[in-house]
Amino acid sequence: MAVKIKVGIIGGAGYTGGELIRILLNHPNAEIIFVHSKSNAGKFLYQVHRDLQGDTTMKFGSVIDQKMDVLFLCVGHGDAKKFLAENTIADKIKLIDLSQDFRLGEAAGKRKFVYGLPELNKMQIKKADNIANPGCFATTIQLGLLPLAKVGLLKEIHTTGITGSTGAGQGLSETSHFSWRANNIQAYKTLSHQHLAEIGQSFKKLHSRSTIDLNFVPWRGDFTRGIFVSSTIQCALSTVELTVLYKKFYANHPFIVLSDEPVFLKQVVNTNKCFIQLEKAGDKLVVHSIIDNLLKGASGQAVQNMNLMFNLEETTGLKLKANYF
Repeated sequence: MAVKIKVGIIGGAGYTGGELIRILLNHPNAEIIFVHSKSNAGKFLYQVHRDLQGDTTMKFGSVIDQKMDVLFLCVGHGDAKKFLAENTIADKIKLIDLSQDFRLGEAAGKRKFVYGLPELNKMQIKKADNIANPGCFATTIQLGLLPLAKVGLLKEIHTTGITGSTGAGQGLSETSHFSWRANNIQAYKTLSHQHLAEIGQSFKKLHSRSTIDLNFVPWRGDFTRGIFVSSTIQCALSTVELTVLYKKFYANHPFIVLSDEPVFLKQVVNTNKCFIQLEKAGDKLVVHSIIDNLLKGASGQAVQNMNLMFNLEETTGLKLKANYF
């Protein structure tokens, strides 16, 4: 019988924590040994994540079990740094942080973090002890554009993207209430989204050009999960040449699907896949990229990183069925 990776989860009551639990309960090489939640300590997991009833009788705890092999931090932005400052985690325990606290090269004491986008940093992730999981919009935009960045074809980019309500987290706000979201969309953080910095960092790693101008307008959508991004650039390459470029770049990345047909969210919701479609009109190229914001944009990618860190096939536990109907 294969040895199981002992997993701890901090912040298990939220959307990303819930998705992580669902994946790991069915992961053949993982065993959840504790799920931490101060506000829900003593409750069964299924009392918060109601779909887990019948799958587990585990309860939320308030004590951190140091016998784990890897710790996932499913906490709010700023809270990961605070947690690591206030709690001692043994050096032998690997960390995967789903917040934005360590994506730009920040450290936590002696712990240095590798940016956890497998399609960019797979070899580094395999050797890493600490991972900063990418943002959901950042993942979607980068996966659409990385092949172009590598060959220096990115100068001025105009990107729009729409995300479901789960991207805002579980806490209620004016714009996450059903009565506001239903039959409604809104642009927000126009040209100033927090994921721009990590995207620029990745592009610079692939190509030293310092004049890439990324203009990003995100939208709030009237659906629960998924991200649809469209990025427009000037490009002289033909569709055939671009297809060859993309297929070569993603040849060893199992979750990337290059589609000849129009893509749509139901293809990726509840999966760890990213679908990409290329469209040309004259010298303009539009790259459409779509993911599930809670899976490839968060918890699924975190498990993909865990698989790589522990020398497992990266698709282990992540061959998930899309919610097509």
